[in-house]
Amino acid sequence: MSRFWSQVVRDLTPYIPGEQPKISNLIKLNTNEHPYPPSPRVVAAIQAELGDDGSRLRLYPDPNADLLKTAIAAHYAIERNQVFVGNGSDEVLAHVFMALLKHEQPILFPDITYSFYPVYCGLYGVNYRTVPLADDFSIDPADYCGQPNGGIIFPNPNAPTGCLLSLAAIEQILAANPDSLVVVDEAYIDFGGKSAISLVDRYDNLLVTHTLSKSRSLAGLRVGYAVGHPALIEALERVKNSFNSYPLDRLAIVGAVAAIDDQAYFEQACARVVASRDHLSSALTTLGFTVLPSAANFIFVRHPEHDASQLAAALRQRNIIVRHFKLPRIDQFLRITIGSDSECLALSDALREVIA
Repeated sequence: MSRFWSQVVRDLTPYIPGEQPKISNLIKLNTNEHPYPPSPRVVAAIQAELGDDGSRLRLYPDPNADLLKTAIAAHYAIERNQVFVGNGSDEVLAHVFMALLKHEQPILFPDITYSFYPVYCGLYGVNYRTVPLADDFSIDPADYCGQPNGGIIFPNPNAPTGCLLSLAAIEQILAANPDSLVVVDEAYIDFGGKSAISLVDRYDNLLVTHTLSKSRSLAGLRVGYAVGHPALIEALERVKNSFNSYPLDRLAIVGAVAAIDDQAYFEQACARVVASRDHLSSALTTLGFTVLPSAANFIFVRHPEHDASQLAAALRQRNIIVRHFKLPRIDQFLRITIGSDSECLALSDALREVIA
């Protein structure tokens, strides 16, 4: 601590990202990265942008990233002024909290959810109230109806549980809160759900955020976006241009466009992950684990006879890392990213050995 720290910094409890260890021969199943590489078109687009001598890198990128906004708008059959882009969905969400969720009333989000939400609240001075998940770890839309609030945000599927909320349930929340912004964080929607982007033209209080880090295999490029009413997008643009006018570099823009344009590769890669998820869920259920129903590229599991922290430690000794959250209600669960088939097999074999 320094005497030069502001009071905001003194009061912050920063977000702790998933571990990125530098260990060889590691099976890394802790940060929900895609097990397969991005579309070959991504690599080709980046190489083309670099050219022979990389001279384009001396030039600033398009501050509006119009090429990417146009690709996203075409993909969802919406208008370009309904799209906002940023340096990963975390930056997009940060701007959402500043631009659209900082009001007198507290915002609402689940008690078990993406742990960056309370961090943003602390950073921007946003009041919040958590809403407990049901006993089965699902979100009950009725819990978000009839409560005065300054906005609502939740991931769908939820993280770290992987549980999915239907579009009908989301509409129930939207209809019950016409004067509040509802933010649906769809980082994992492509692995088993239907996007609420289909609802943005009907609800001006809906904003949907996405990332290319998960289903498009681009965690290393840092590209995220939001879709909603043009007035919501304008608010985000005002904050972005008061913070950093160039959040996306030239390589990220062309790589993201190539990933979005290759729909066939995207669908095939997602299908592989879903098949592996279903197979791993079945294998762990056979070993006695409780596996929550997941629509994401991870599963949330616990074993009734084995402590989760001890299981995680035993896996680490075998060069396999998973995510363990030491939080109330979920301290006996492990979140396991879906890896390749060989990685999933190694995980299930290791757990079989450990619990035996």
